[in-house]
Amino acid sequence: MDKIHDVAIIGGGPAGYTAALYSARAGLDTVIIERMSIGGQMVITDVIDNYPGYDEGIEGYLLGMKMQAGAERFGARTEYGEVIKAELKNEPKRIITDSSEILAKSVIVATGANPRKLGITGEKELTGRGVHYCAHCDGRFYKDKTVAVVGGGNTAVSDALYLSNLAKKVILIHRRDSFKATKIYLDALMKATNVELVKNSVISELVLNDGLKAIKVKDSIRGEEREIQIDGLFVSIGRDPATKLFDELKLDENGYVIADETTKTNVSGVFAAGDVRTKSLRQVVTAVSDGATAAHFAEEYLNV
Repeated sequence: MDKIHDVAIIGGGPAGYTAALYSARAGLDTVIIERMSIGGQMVITDVIDNYPGYDEGIEGYLLGMKMQAGAERFGARTEYGEVIKAELKNEPKRIITDSSEILAKSVIVATGANPRKLGITGEKELTGRGVHYCAHCDGRFYKDKTVAVVGGGNTAVSDALYLSNLAKKVILIHRRDSFKATKIYLDALMKATNVELVKNSVISELVLNDGLKAIKVKDSIRGEEREIQIDGLFVSIGRDPATKLFDELKLDENGYVIADETTKTNVSGVFAAGDVRTKSLRQVVTAVSDGATAAHFAEEYLNV
């Protein structure tokens, strides 16, 4: 007879491994399913210096390794594989990967959300070395330097405002004539003296010279192209939650799993933790909080 785990956690980022730590420490049979490498979005961040307890910061990959070791210390087991199908309304719940089938009494979905890319040459190679997707993670590297932010929503404007307190100059690039951000953000943006707005424009090329040297920006109306010297580029054009497999879960209009602060979803015994769920702030520390909460309510569910 196939083994039935108490808790199966899909995703080996900070939310997933925190949930695993709490579940395993509570004596629950816990398995984490990770597609490629542990750490989630942390692995693309050279140094995380806004996570409590590390006064000099810590490498994202190393923090992920420490989280994995902490969970496995109490008996949690990591299984590598890509989830192909998840039958979450089943009893037990059934998760099929490209290499195995996993049965569990409860499931914690912690698959995260991936930042959208510009899709231009050199972007992948420069990720973490001039091109970034998290201003709060990597902004400190550009104190008194010139940076560009691309995007037009609340996140982009918020990132530009945050960076304006660190950088000498911030260039906010948007493909349209007006920003989608709410009034409170736009009012603050108009007051920022070191933020330059570049509207109706897209980034057409990254200029390299032993790292990122400049960007080429094309005016979408006039067709003119110009080169702007910058030290760093922050891409804030949205995120894509990893929820395509979970057709049994209720999602919001942006594809995030609808779950409140209890992390409970619409399916009994299924919880959503970290960047994959509806929430206002997506950081390592909020993902960790979700993981602990999800493990608590999973344990409660199993004990009923």
